[in-house]
Amino acid sequence: MTDIVESFQLDHRKVKAPYVRKADRLVGPRGDVVTKFDLRFLQPNAGALPTGAIHTLEHLLAVYLREELEGVIDLSPMGCRTGFYLILFGEQEEERVKGALVWALQRVLDATDVPAANEIQCGHYRDHSLSGAKEYARMILAAL
Repeated sequence: MTDIVESFQLDHRKVKAPYVRKADRLVGPRGDVVTKFDLRFLQPNAGALPTGAIHTLEHLLAVYLREELEGVIDLSPMGCRTGFYLILFGEQEEERVKGALVWALQRVLDATDVPAANEIQCGHYRDHSLSGAKEYARMILAAL
């Protein structure tokens, strides 16, 4: 039996980005709770974050969200490049995650370098755009 992919059940024509949406709550075999969030920056099928900007946002948000939220497992860019998935241990609520995202995006605006943007720590370290990340952070902050 195949598990249903939650994001494939979402009607991408009806959502209104930007938003923070609790996409899933999973309970593991030992009772561990994992919560997945859809951090949607751009309207699906209407735009996409450039690779340099989304890559830089991934690096910066991976650091900043861990400073603000406990239990961060992963922050991953969506293949469609309209946002990110944030996966955390425990029961988490949308408002708390949204507040942490706003705080992290504000920090992006003040960033002067990209953490781990080197050939040792990053698989495509030349593909970053701090100015692009700041441009989209500013845009999302104005719209959230």
